[in-house]
Amino acid sequence: MFNKIRKKLHRMKEYYRENGMGRFLRHTIAKLFGMEEASYKRWRKKNQLSAAELEWQKKDELLLKPLFSIVIPLYCTPIDYLKELVESIKGQTYENWELCLADGSGKGKMDEASLKMIVEQDERIKLISSETPLQISENTNQALEMVSGDYIVFADHDDLLAPNALYECAKTINENPEIEILYSDEDKVTMDGKTFFQPHFKSDFNIDLLRSMNYICHLFVVKRTIQEQVGMLRSEYNGAQDYDFVLRCIEVSRHITHIPKILYHWRAHKDSTAENPESKLYAYEAGKRAVQAHLERCHISATAEMGEYLGMYRVKYHLTEEPRVSVLIPNKDHVEDLKRCVKSLYEISTYKNIEVIIIENGSEEATFKAYQELQEKYSSIKVVTWDAAKEFNYSALNNYGAKFAEGEYLLFLNNDTEIIQPDSIREMVSYAVREDVGAVGARLYYEDGTIQHAGVIVGLGGIAGHAFCGAGHNDNGYFSRILCAQDYSAVTAACMMMPKKLFDDLGGFDEGLKVAFNDIDLCMRIRKAEQLIVYTPFAELYHYESKSRGLEDTKEKVERFNGEVRYFAEKWKVELEKGDPYYNPNLTLEKHDFSLKIV
Repeated sequence: MFNKIRKKLHRMKEYYRENGMGRFLRHTIAKLFGMEEASYKRWRKKNQLSAAELEWQKKDELLLKPLFSIVIPLYCTPIDYLKELVESIKGQTYENWELCLADGSGKGKMDEASLKMIVEQDERIKLISSETPLQISENTNQALEMVSGDYIVFADHDDLLAPNALYECAKTINENPEIEILYSDEDKVTMDGKTFFQPHFKSDFNIDLLRSMNYICHLFVVKRTIQEQVGMLRSEYNGAQDYDFVLRCIEVSRHITHIPKILYHWRAHKDSTAENPESKLYAYEAGKRAVQAHLERCHISATAEMGEYLGMYRVKYHLTEEPRVSVLIPNKDHVEDLKRCVKSLYEISTYKNIEVIIIENGSEEATFKAYQELQEKYSSIKVVTWDAAKEFNYSALNNYGAKFAEGEYLLFLNNDTEIIQPDSIREMVSYAVREDVGAVGARLYYEDGTIQHAGVIVGLGGIAGHAFCGAGHNDNGYFSRILCAQDYSAVTAACMMMPKKLFDDLGGFDEGLKVAFNDIDLCMRIRKAEQLIVYTPFAELYHYESKSRGLEDTKEKVERFNGEVRYFAEKWKVELEKGDPYYNPNLTLEKHDFSLKIV
């Protein structure tokens, strides 16, 4: 009885850690009424392969038939769990595999007769046993010594593979034979193997998210030539040896593919980190060291720090100098908003090498007096005047203002924003100076403290929408993504920084998008130029949204908005059809909360 209660408390604590108070409370209520479990159960029912589909996979004549070497270190493994795992491998619809088991428990610690029986049942199963106990890295390396396959598949000794796991990997390799790394989505399974829960539907390859946490985890598949290049697992990172190995592999790989399907079931019991993250506290310290070592190998001047929760990390990039930042603020009246915004730039922000360019757009005469007062108080403010007789065009306004910018970096900022975190601009600059980064966005809050922006999902609501919009101030988001620096397809230009040279090279904002989606369009072009769009939660501002222009509440505004929707949808038709690579096709495009898409 008490074990069951303790188990439930562990699971509740894990959910709170990953998702925050708001989502935790909603989850708890949903659990009371069976809603969340029923939702994933319903999803599994709709998406689970039928017997006929599995049979078809067995008969599929793939042109390429890579040999998969499945590497599993054993350590005092409960024999029933191991049998279930082996059965899940033997039940694969793709049969060209070998199973390399390494028992590092030490002599007499496991049921040797049962182990022998498992091995003798299938000639594809290999086993090596150690007379003395081995730590996890040394044990896994023993298994790696046995591999002869084209690709290496890593699995834990008590988990389960979906029956189509290897087939999906082989099929993907046939579609792109250059693939060096594969990873899939995963969920958790109860100890009895009957109930599946907490699915993790992942982003495509996301280097900044990977530096924030080991989101790749399971199923991880790597080409053997890559493993030979980076070497074995390293004992100095025990507890996070897999994280360290993944980081080393991605550093030398150019072709990394995510399969957006649940191919791995992570068994959650009290001694596993799936169920109890505090069971291996040393692992998280090892994880931080793994990230730091990765940064050093990549010649990145930065420091890895522990994140807000276990298993999360923050990378602090070092700035050797403070490059000039030109802050562009379009404005029409709204003097109090503007004053608050400008005051936060000069009196709250710790970053001093800025110039502020107010792009005046048809204000009343009294507003010009406020401009003069601001210029007298803060010496680095320019006011440039846009022709008020022209139709309002956010893109043209900012393109005009950017012509006057003397900074190396541009910070597009709405007049109804206010800096909360003093190091926000410094944080954004520290990402913007990276050669692989084209734009940086911030965590924005509504006035009541709820989330207004934590990245943009292309396709959400039809065109694009803000991730986690409306989430509570203490919400962590789906698998803590509100709290993690990561790559997105876009961020809002209510607060967006980018290099001026890149902005000029791309031709600035598309003036065909006068009000809506111009920032998303610019981000899409940045991505097309093979630059990353980074969201950092450590740059925090209030955004008192819609005060500047009001809502789309007239016939004229609605028609203009619909026209821009059509314009964007046609321009980015292919990308919208493909779906956002930093989201997941199994998640809804109707809500902002990363909830399941139930068809």
